[in-house]
Amino acid sequence: MASPQNVHASTVRISFLSIEQAEWRSVLWIAIVLFAVTSVPYMFAYAAAPSDRVFMGIALNVPDHAQYFAWLRSHADAFLISNRMTPEPNGAVFFNLLWWMLAGIARAFGLQYAGVYQILRIIGVFVFVFVAYRLIAAAIHDRMQRMFALLLVCFTSGFGWVLMLLKYTFARGELLFPLDVYIAEGNTFLGALGSPHFLAAAAYAGCFELFLRAYREPQQRWRYLIACGLFAQFMGWQHAYDLLIIWGVLAVFVMLRESAVIAEVWQGAGRGTASLPICRLIARQASSVLSSLVIVGVLSSPPAIYALALTSLDPLWSTVLAQFGNAGVWTPPPWRLPVLFGFTFLAACAMAVRDVRRRLTTFSDARLLVLVWFLVSFVLIYLPTDYQIHMLNGWQIPMSILAARWIVEHAAPKLRSWFAPLRLRFVAGAFLLAVLPTNAYLFSWRLLELGRHQYDFYLTRADVSGLSWLSANADLEDVVLSSLNIGQYVPVMTDAHAYLAHWAQTAHFYARRDAVQRFFAAGTSRTERAHILLAHSVDYVFVGPAERRLPDFDVHATDGMHVVFSQEDVTIYATSE
Repeated sequence: MASPQNVHASTVRISFLSIEQAEWRSVLWIAIVLFAVTSVPYMFAYAAAPSDRVFMGIALNVPDHAQYFAWLRSHADAFLISNRMTPEPNGAVFFNLLWWMLAGIARAFGLQYAGVYQILRIIGVFVFVFVAYRLIAAAIHDRMQRMFALLLVCFTSGFGWVLMLLKYTFARGELLFPLDVYIAEGNTFLGALGSPHFLAAAAYAGCFELFLRAYREPQQRWRYLIACGLFAQFMGWQHAYDLLIIWGVLAVFVMLRESAVIAEVWQGAGRGTASLPICRLIARQASSVLSSLVIVGVLSSPPAIYALALTSLDPLWSTVLAQFGNAGVWTPPPWRLPVLFGFTFLAACAMAVRDVRRRLTTFSDARLLVLVWFLVSFVLIYLPTDYQIHMLNGWQIPMSILAARWIVEHAAPKLRSWFAPLRLRFVAGAFLLAVLPTNAYLFSWRLLELGRHQYDFYLTRADVSGLSWLSANADLEDVVLSSLNIGQYVPVMTDAHAYLAHWAQTAHFYARRDAVQRFFAAGTSRTERAHILLAHSVDYVFVGPAERRLPDFDVHATDGMHVVFSQEDVTIYATSE
């Protein structure tokens, strides 16, 4: 009877890395094009800013980026930091490895957050493309098919363009299911354009290559398993949610892989005579499964333990986690996933159906892992949590690998049987063109939005001057009350706390939002304004164009308030001497 090692070598064929230098040059050029194209909106925004406006360096999703930049500023001086996007005094208990490292870069080179953000875009794009291609190369032999898969990873998008057509025709100006168009998780192009932290986080996929190497090189198995666990921990300190993807995919992969080995030995030995060897084999394989998962799980668990303790034991961070639902962003239901991911998703599903029908022993390790990743994600993206949508991050990698295989191995041959002169390159090129339109719209949409020179992507020069004054004069314990437009920038550009800054990070967000509106409303009495200020020891009140846009605005100095800064239409009041 064959040993487990021989069975695996003969039945689970391994296609692994054989990447030529010329391939890496092509990969590099794809990454350069991706970064260059998605940099155009930033160059446009800086160049086209009116003389009275300042582009704040953010092209998409200002609230969340302001949160990250607040961490960046705080990490410049401390390893553990407090939450300055809420007025409550709170301890320095928070840590995020990505923004701590970027704070070190900012400190070393004297950069502000906007410059560091562009560095993050570079790191996110190039590291993600590098990691994605290594997994593609592990699963696909043919160079042309690899490049096709990488182009799908980098540029694919869904059927959002159909929703845009409906908006301006039958939907009478209303965009149906807007989140299905604007979700950045799983869309590499949109991530590179405006959410590079998602691309940086999706480098967790490198754990899968290390785990595959542990099986490919048995003599160095423990070395690669330890490396996989430590790399997973490294990624978990940046984005703890992704540990759920790593653990889930690896657990299912190992169980399927080892069950395939056991099944093959069973069939080879015969059911009637193999009970003792099979028992030994099961025990040996079970030991291998448990040891692999335990090593990776234990080594990668510290970030998960920390995140669980932080959000369970600290009252403020428990409140922050409970407010994640305020964003109202959820994974689209299964029947709308094609809208989000388009033809690539449909092709991947077609390939997955074909693969599921095959015997497990016919898969290479890499192809089995890709299939498991794609299928397990169907469960993870619908976890009953407020952050389920983050489970989409990185899913474009297995999706694109499966889609490229289906196009090359099934769709193209079928088309060529009907149209003999049809070349594979033409089929692949046509498919790429078919998945680009929504990203083309998103690119144009960013240019259009940034061309309006409005809050929150721009502040007036007087706003920036006022924030600069607070940076020079406000202390760490001070609280600044303002509109949300300005408040989200207070922890980014000053050391003070904001009264209202973020839909999750500001505790009791809706109550604070309502209190700000009452404070600036004409019908609010001086007594009530004074009460709002005293409730959280507000030290400064910022009044500028954004505040004057609030409903029924009319603010005059309340008792105890006096002007400490005034420039054009921006006034800052202090509430004490």
